[in-house]
Formats: sequence, structure tokens, C-alpha cells
Amino acid sequence: MAQDSQEVNIAQSKHGQPHPAIEAKVRSVMDSVVQEFIQSASFVVMATSNANGDCDASPKGGKPGFVKVLDDKTLILPDICGNKLFQSYGNIESNPKVGLIFMIPGCGITVRINGRSRVIDQDEMLQMGIDREVFDPDDRAKILQALHLQVDEVYPHCSRAFRFSRLWDTGTITKNAGDKSEQYWYQRWAKVTQNP
Repeated sequence: MAQDSQEVNIAQSKHGQPHPAIEAKVRSVMDSVVQEFIQSASFVVMATSNANGDCDASPKGGKPGFVKVLDDKTLILPDICGNKLFQSYGNIESNPKVGLIFMIPGCGITVRINGRSRVIDQDEMLQMGIDREVFDPDDRAKILQALHLQVDEVYPHCSRAFRFSRLWDTGTITKNAGDKSEQYWYQRWAKVTQNP
């Protein structure tokens, strides 16, 4: 496993070794099932860090299949214009390593990928025939650039965290949509910003 380290070994010595079946699921290529999962996923969280170890996690979304599978080692992740802080891209300039978690709404299983990335521009994307694929686009929903990702490590992850959090529970979703919707949080943040 790419994540093997002295720190991991210390943690395992305290809390136990993973089951052999768990270790066996970690692969260096995307098999056909993983590729199908990614092509069905509409949401991914991307983790990056710079050369100093400063971290960032960024959500990315689109229609299922918005992340392109080129082959069993390569992905293209188009970047839709967002807040223009570009923390992820700043990190990648000094440290190409990234971590991804792919999610399908309502599905507890996820796919995790660790690998290396480089930025590709719009011209290269046009040559590849890649365009935006998002639901409900607004005026700013334009592709600025993309990440070309080389897969080093890939494995499925079980649904326990989703069950523990009831993330996909329809009752929880309905309640939060009413009690603590986007507008609720935006209003709270606006007050904090005005009165720090």
C-alpha cells in the first residue's frame, strides 16, 4: 500500500492489523467495476497539500460521468469555475499528489483513489472533446481547466460512515432541507461576517 509508513505501523501495532481481504482490495489500477462506479458518480472530494503539508479538501460535482476515465490508470477531472481561491491548484504546483473520494447519491459505498496530477488547459481539453457536464448551470459554470490524474492506488470503501451519519437517510435530508437549508447557513455566516 502506498500509505505504508512508520506512523501507520505504529497505529496498527496499537489497534490491530487490517484483515487480509481489506489489504487485497487495494489495487494500482482501476478495474472495470471501479471504472463503472466513477462513471456513475456525480460527486467527488479532492484532497491536496502543498510542499509544506498545508492541506485543502475541495468538493467537485457534475452529471454522472463528469470525471472522465481514459484508461485503467488515468482520469480527467474538469474544473468548473468556483470561488477562484484556487487552493487545490496552488498545492498541486508544489506537490502533485492528490486523494479522491467518489460518491453516488444514495449509495453508501465509495471509491477512494490516490495518485498524481498535473493541470491541463482549455485547449488540451477541447482537443480531447471534453465539455462541462453539470446540472442546473449558472452564468459562471464554465470549465477553466482540468486535472490529468495518474492513479497510484484505488480501492472501494464500505458504507459504515454513511450509516453512522445517516447521510443518505431520506428523513434526515427532508428535515435538514426544511430546518437548516442553504439559506439558513448563508444568513448565519452573513451575520458573523458583519459582526465578527
